[in-house]
Amino acid sequence: MTSTRPPTIIEIKELIAFLPKLYAEGFQSVEHWHGGKPDAAGIIQMPYPEYNRVVEEFFRTAGQECWRDYGYDPSEAGRMVRNAECVKSSSLDQIRTMLTFCVRGERFSDGHWATMVESGYIRNLLERLTELVSLM
Repeated sequence: MTSTRPPTIIEIKELIAFLPKLYAEGFQSVEHWHGGKPDAAGIIQMPYPEYNRVVEEFFRTAGQECWRDYGYDPSEAGRMVRNAECVKSSSLDQIRTMLTFCVRGERFSDGHWATMVESGYIRNLLERLTELVSLM
């Protein structure tokens, strides 16, 4: 893992505080999808999401230096984050690797953040962080 200093307990709790917000009853991660339909000139713009501000705040927080793993392997990190059993036993460093995947994926695929939230992957990571904090 090529990363920066580990997050402090305060920084971990700051991230965990998003759990009830992101998974509140009726929460929508995407406010509106833009594009995907031809305009007056017949040009179709690729669809892209307008995220709920809570999603943007979460990923801005998760993108802070203390959560980054500069040496992460996107394929391996993606496999890890999609494996609930792996997440349940992950270390803080492994969570940092998976969060790096979650944060950076939007650069390559519009809607990646929505998938990470709506599929419960972020929930799993935040619940594991909650467990780890209780052990500190």
